Amino acid sequence: QVQLVESGGGLVQAGDSLSLSCAASGRTFTAMGWFRQAPGKEREFVATSSWSGQSTWYAASVKGRFTISRDNAKNTVYLQMNSLKPEDTAVYYCSAATISSSRYAYTDSRRYDYWGQGTQVTVSS
Repeated sequence: QVQLVESGGGLVQAGDSLSLSCAASGRTFTAMGWFRQAPGKEREFVATSSWSGQSTWYAASVKGRFTISRDNAKNTVYLQMNSLKPEDTAVYYCSAATISSSRYAYTDSRRYDYWGQGTQVTVSS
């Protein structure tokens, strides 16, 4: 059974840093990443990393502030978030892709076959 378990969310002030983790179990994946969903908005792509970690993709809104990394020995993906802004407030979802959805881009949520339960990140001004 595949499980993605996120941790690390919380309440911080603007300019602070926060780190999210997502531990996967049950299988390995071609890519693992993060999406987020703010109240009243659609889920949006944040960042993703290939299995090797050599390829990464970021949304323009977080590039330069967020860093995604993977530890394949632990089957875990991390998201280091620096210089947080109030507009980063959202529920952050870990996502994992397999080869079955390879026709979609990594920025497309349809690329991902498994999802975590979400972790709340709130950035106060």
